[in-house]
Amino acid sequence: MAFGSAGGYTNLPSGNFTPQIFSQKVQKFFRRASVVEDITNTDYAGEIENFGDTVKIIKEPTITVRDYARGQTVDTQILADDQITMTVDQGSYFAFKVDDIEERQSHVNFEALATSSGAYSLKKSYDYNVLKFIYDNASTNSATGTDGSPATGGSDGDTLAKIVSQAKTVLDKNDVPEENRWLVAPPKFYENLRIATGKLMDQSVMNDGSTSQIRNGLVTDRPLFGFNMYTTNAIVNGGASDATNHVFGTASGSTEHIFLYGHMSAVATANHIAKTELIRDPDSFADIVRGLHVYGRKILRDEGVRSGVVTLS
Repeated sequence: MAFGSAGGYTNLPSGNFTPQIFSQKVQKFFRRASVVEDITNTDYAGEIENFGDTVKIIKEPTITVRDYARGQTVDTQILADDQITMTVDQGSYFAFKVDDIEERQSHVNFEALATSSGAYSLKKSYDYNVLKFIYDNASTNSATGTDGSPATGGSDGDTLAKIVSQAKTVLDKNDVPEENRWLVAPPKFYENLRIATGKLMDQSVMNDGSTSQIRNGLVTDRPLFGFNMYTTNAIVNGGASDATNHVFGTASGSTEHIFLYGHMSAVATANHIAKTELIRDPDSFADIVRGLHVYGRKILRDEGVRSGVVTLS
């Protein structure tokens, strides 16, 4: 449904604002910007519409292999159709007001401006929430550090590289598939790794001299120790949980940094911009545009995701 034309709205196509079109544009920008969209299983995104929806996920059965001797009776395994339920129980919204006079006098395309800004804000909120969920629910391993006993990275990037290698070993021991592994860390993590390992993190070297585009916080366009390496400011050092500043973890001290690593299949996410609407502000000469973003997240494979803490200087 398109809303009727309002005087002075020359920056909007044909003087109309179509909520559905606006919603699609926000989602497009959002998917380009989010780290979480790259590191999680998003196969179920098309199955949700509203807050409170549930998605039933069938777990892959584990097949038992037995030894066979000639003439013996074969035992038949009965497969269990175990289910995991992911509930869309998280939400965020945007709401902004476009004043009639400002819109008429401005040369700015408010629709494009709001789309870009709204997408970036959704990305920050969504990434923070899901990454914190992973951190709160993922197991740890002493080889890659814990809040109480962080691994020592120091300023020696070669030592830090060994910790990344140990993260690989942790997943290897859990029989986690090698393809589509990821590691997410704050910028300081990669600063130390890049300085000390020289060309190890250099994009041109990783890509045989070409200059392909790095996207969604991806640091290199080829895996390092089997990991697709991502950076985000949603993970920063030290302190207790603070959603305002996008800080989480119980690590104390300015030298301790949190990182996460795992496999794309280990965590499922589904997000959807459930509603966008334009309403007339009853108290001023302006239109209010607002939208609701809903999402769910669930760990599907405990063995496929871990958190770590490392000291850096």
